[in-house]
Amino acid sequence: MSKNSAVNVIFETIKNNEIKFVDFRFTDYSGQWLHISHCVDAVDEEALTKGVAFDGSSVKAWKEINESDMILMPQLDSAFVDPFSTHATLVLFCDVIEPASGEGYSRDPRFTAKKAEDYLKKCGFGDVAYFGPEPEFFVFDDVRFEASSYGNFYKIDSEEAPHNTSKDEDGKNLGRRASIKSAYFAPTPIDTGQDLRAEIIEAMRQVGLVPLLHHHEVATSQFECRA
Repeated sequence: MSKNSAVNVIFETIKNNEIKFVDFRFTDYSGQWLHISHCVDAVDEEALTKGVAFDGSSVKAWKEINESDMILMPQLDSAFVDPFSTHATLVLFCDVIEPASGEGYSRDPRFTAKKAEDYLKKCGFGDVAYFGPEPEFFVFDDVRFEASSYGNFYKIDSEEAPHNTSKDEDGKNLGRRASIKSAYFAPTPIDTGQDLRAEIIEAMRQVGLVPLLHHHEVATSQFECRA
């Protein structure tokens, strides 16, 4: 698809979904998501094809204040409507660009990945590099911590935790818990995340990912949704 065609598709998506904001997303040096949300009436063809400016000095380990002007260059084929926003929002993934040279920024993980692909081809190791998400995470029912002048502590709890077999739940407890590190592929009712993971999988479809499967992982309240 040509750049002009891609721009037209985005404006059609904005119109058809009554989009209010366009979210320009990028990642810092450690891979953490960052973003800027522009009002939709401030986003024109130039913003989509030439990028939007942002302050790189506010991103950890990136730029000094005297060289902070940088550009987010949206990848037009990455657009999707955010399924979680209260106000209709279109998301675009972006490359980070050095405005003086027009080249990718060396601390942008996307630029690093592109250089890695070029290196593979140059050295003859391969023609294509494949990158895919494998979200693996914990879901806890209670997380507390404190670091103060008079003491420190942390406490993490989950309904699935083995120690909750002795918990008094309104005078009863069915005791259905996996032992430590033995919950891999556990079914319900030991697996309390079946419905949550199914909801996550469906949300992944809405943002353009192609999910494959989901299951309980080894540890207490550890889940995986694979694409």
